[in-house]
Amino acid sequence: MPPLTARAFWVTGPEQAEIREQPLPLPSGDELLVRALCSGISRGTEVLVYRNRVPVSEYARMRCPFQEGAFPAPVKYGYSWVGEVTEGPERLRGTSVFVLHPHQDWAVVPAAAALPVPGAVPPSRAILAANMETALNTLWDGQVQAGDRVCVLGAGVVGLMLAHLASRIPAVRCLIIDPDAGKEAAAAALGLTFCTAPPADLFDVVFHASGNPAGLATALALADFEATVIEASWYGVTPVTLPLGEGFHAKRLTLRSSQVGAVSPRQRARLSHRQRLEMALALLADDRLDGLITGESAFAELPQVMARLADGSLPALCHRIRY
Repeated sequence: MPPLTARAFWVTGPEQAEIREQPLPLPSGDELLVRALCSGISRGTEVLVYRNRVPVSEYARMRCPFQEGAFPAPVKYGYSWVGEVTEGPERLRGTSVFVLHPHQDWAVVPAAAALPVPGAVPPSRAILAANMETALNTLWDGQVQAGDRVCVLGAGVVGLMLAHLASRIPAVRCLIIDPDAGKEAAAAALGLTFCTAPPADLFDVVFHASGNPAGLATALALADFEATVIEASWYGVTPVTLPLGEGFHAKRLTLRSSQVGAVSPRQRARLSHRQRLEMALALLADDRLDGLITGESAFAELPQVMARLADGSLPALCHRIRY
């Protein structure tokens, strides 16, 4: 007998959250009933939502699939969810699927919204799919070519994935920078060159993914003549000041934002959002990526976990929630 209710994580106010019980509809037509296995916390964006730091101008654009409520709160938010299909088409029953769904123990979703997890990817790692999709789209926006000198500022999950993807392009020399020396082990596990301070070298493509406004100024300083700087960080309501009076004009730099809500122009004519996400899932077939998941907690503990992520007392790359 399918459950009649589900438990879901809700942000109820600035730095306030709770687990709520809500009715669960019966699946019909092409819908699936899915039991959660695990979900991932997309730390940068979800902490901004938890802090009620989403700009009013972005309320509509920031909505995620299956979101309930509205910004700033109460709102049910999240998009890195993996579960097992218990009811639905025979071909999908018993399979693990990835869904861009908030943190919840059971869900009813359209079959079209559920992507089967590839056999080479454990469900416990598939929670990284949304982050990999962001990294892939950001790489396309940077238009990295063979032989380029590439720098990534910020060794969070997206930054590490981005450097991981860029380093696989022939003859690319890739450096990842983060002032936190504790992240060197995660970088080394992916075979990446890591440092804690900017070098004297200059680069053809610089990706900024630190989430710190000061890092964007560093990115501009590291860019060589006619280089491209890709801004992958999102600051919410935090203002950002840039030193555009230094070498920015003389070096003829290109500064471009990257956001996963739209497929990169380079691939938009060929790939749909679903195809891009399928590609991201396939790219997770690498055991080394398990090193990006640095902690795990039970679903019931999620309100306390989010509070600790927000205040910095729980250092983590991707934190996994188990159900």
